[in-house]
Amino acid sequence: MAGLATPDQEAPGVREPTAHSTPARAQAPGTDRRAVVASPVASPSKRSITVPSGQRIRGDLSDPRQQDIAMRLLSSAENSTLDWTARYAYIEDIGDGRGYTAGIVGFRTGTGDLKTVVERYTTAVPRNRLAAYLPALRKVNGTESHEGLDPGFVPAWQAAAADPAFRRAQDAERDRMYFTPALSQAKQDGLKVLGQFAYFDAIVTHGATGLATLRRAAAQVAPPPAKGGDEAAYLEAFLDARIALMNTERARRDLSRIESTQRVFLRDRNFDLSLPLRWTVHGDAYEIGT
Repeated sequence: MAGLATPDQEAPGVREPTAHSTPARAQAPGTDRRAVVASPVASPSKRSITVPSGQRIRGDLSDPRQQDIAMRLLSSAENSTLDWTARYAYIEDIGDGRGYTAGIVGFRTGTGDLKTVVERYTTAVPRNRLAAYLPALRKVNGTESHEGLDPGFVPAWQAAAADPAFRRAQDAERDRMYFTPALSQAKQDGLKVLGQFAYFDAIVTHGATGLATLRRAAAQVAPPPAKGGDEAAYLEAFLDARIALMNTERARRDLSRIESTQRVFLRDRNFDLSLPLRWTVHGDAYEIGT
């Protein structure tokens, strides 16, 4: 599946359940959380961007514009900003027992996906500052330990974010682990863009195992559209199952990414995530407009 178009590339090419969406993450200085945007090539500092006339957006997340919207929705919940492209350098330990959380979708030292990003980057650029930490990353996989990583790994990650090859490595691993499987499974279930985003958001936060669990739980309540079910009823069941799962997880208590975001779109029956979109997460209001 084609990845998102980012400023330095035209188009770039599972982990266990995690808990990396905590309220009020540090926001980049000067970032306007309510910037109104609609194009992956738009400057995030602009308040209003119009989708060029005559450009039709495909009805699924394989379209770069729809992917960009999905990433902005995700970033509002994960990082309290719509400017997801500013998060390549992000890294911190959020205290959830999975080590460092970093990058555009919260790759983890404790879940193995951060290690995979560094491995991909090192394949492309063998002489890089992060390559020296690969033995330590393999050792801490599955733990919350920083052994062998401190104090140099954090500044090395932040410095690497200036390298387009490193950003491409993050994009490619996001697509391989999250976008592509979420889109594939959502299409299997007959879901439109809203459902595809719901699966993407779920696999990022709960992993592949978590998404599989949620699909089974939802199907027990209402069949998916691919099996003759009503899409709204199925998505309601899916979101109900996700709320129940989130309530069992460490460091996951804010439910606004579901209740005042995805349920808002579902209540409006906006299955195609047509613009404009307005939602609230962690108490902050956002808009993606035309």
